[in-house]
Order: sequence, then structure tokens, then C-alpha cells
Amino acid sequence: MYVINLRYTDALEAHREYLTRYFEAGVFVMAGPKMPREGGVIIASGIERDKLDEIVAEDPFAQQKLAHYDITEFKATRLAPGWKLPEPFAER
Repeated sequence: MYVINLRYTDALEAHREYLTRYFEAGVFVMAGPKMPREGGVIIASGIERDKLDEIVAEDPFAQQKLAHYDITEFKATRLAPGWKLPEPFAER
């Protein structure tokens, strides 16, 4: 599982379309703006790091050099009651 922490300088509809594409593909499982609104966070799961790097490079923010990305891999070992791990991760 990965946390993708991005800081952006401009908002683009193309970025939202990019997010939708990878939510539908099952790679992104959670996303939203940071507060204060200086960037956002994406949670990705069930993917190898090299493939994730390729996906992040597709983001219009990355292509237009409008965001900086910090990607941190982590293994979720505890969840609050009522929360479930995404299926690809839970099977490992």
C-alpha cells in the first residue's frame, strides 16, 4: 500500500479525469485535498512500485510540472472497526 502526497500549484480538470481512471481500475482507493489546500493525498493499493511510478508520471500535474510527489510505501497492520483493506491487499 502506498501514500502519494502531492503539492500542486494549479488545479486541472484533466487531473480529476486521471484520478477517475485509476479509481475505476482499482489502483486508487482513497483521495482528497490536504487542509490547508496546498495539495492532496492519494492512497494506492495492489500494485508494484515500478508500475505505480508509471501511473504517477501520467498525472497531468506531473506532466506539466505542477506538482511534487512524495510516495511512501507502508503495510497496514491495524484498522479501525468497520474498515476493510482493499481486496488485492487483503489477500496477501
